[in-house]
Amino acid sequence: MVAAALMWSIAGVVSRHLEAARSFEVTFWRSAFNALALVLLLSYLRGPKVLWHSLRTGGRALWVSGLCWSVMFTAFMVALTLTSVANVLVTMSIGPLFTALLARAWLGHRLAQRTWAAIALAGVGIAWMYGHEVSAGDPRHLLGMAVALAVPVAAAINWTLLQKLKGQVGGGADMLPAVLLGALISAIVTLPLSMPFSASANDIGLLALLGVVQLAIPCLMAVAVARVLPGPEISLLALLEVVFGVAWAWLGANEAPSTAVLTGGALVLLALAGNEALALKQGHRAG
Repeated sequence: MVAAALMWSIAGVVSRHLEAARSFEVTFWRSAFNALALVLLLSYLRGPKVLWHSLRTGGRALWVSGLCWSVMFTAFMVALTLTSVANVLVTMSIGPLFTALLARAWLGHRLAQRTWAAIALAGVGIAWMYGHEVSAGDPRHLLGMAVALAVPVAAAINWTLLQKLKGQVGGGADMLPAVLLGALISAIVTLPLSMPFSASANDIGLLALLGVVQLAIPCLMAVAVARVLPGPEISLLALLEVVFGVAWAWLGANEAPSTAVLTGGALVLLALAGNEALALKQGHRAG
């Protein structure tokens, strides 16, 4: 899981070395290469017939999950073209708290007091960041953070849907093809918005790297890890993406985060890490 978080974290610094590709074209190439890699990997792991059968018979749940993945893939890269890597990653990191709130509303899960406290502390951190961007008077950064907010919202819907399916009879259905479906939807939707193409050969190579190494491979790794590690531990380890991603952008692209981002991000990470660590501790005691 640490390796998966490390691979996820390279998107920001790699995107800062693109020469000509911008906005929707960046998203198109990344999603297209992700889809191609997933077709090859899943065909090898499951067999082509099993993969296409899963796509044909997955039903509404598969399509809803696929749409969520497509929003996550698209909004993430578009946000990176509008604001800093740190702004995007910290905004995305509130996903586990959104998931907790949605699970409370949709599935009726009771939230522990520590989770409500974490939600409040993370809300303060995000408000601090957004307030700084508003006072700075740069609408582009604020727009980028608003676009990035679509990622944790879509992720919360996706994870809650998968959790609901697990509680149903036959809920162990294979939902991994939904990742492929999301990549295909993202590529198809952004293709007309990407014209005319302006990406250089160097850009294509970097975006292929993102599609394969930053998305396809770690997504498969995370699914495999989910069979071994408990959910809270996975959420805690996934937070390393924020730390790694900000560090890569700082060291590899000279994109130093602002004081407001560091302060707000520290509050969000403290809230998430504290909540998950307490959950693990209580789980071990109960065991």
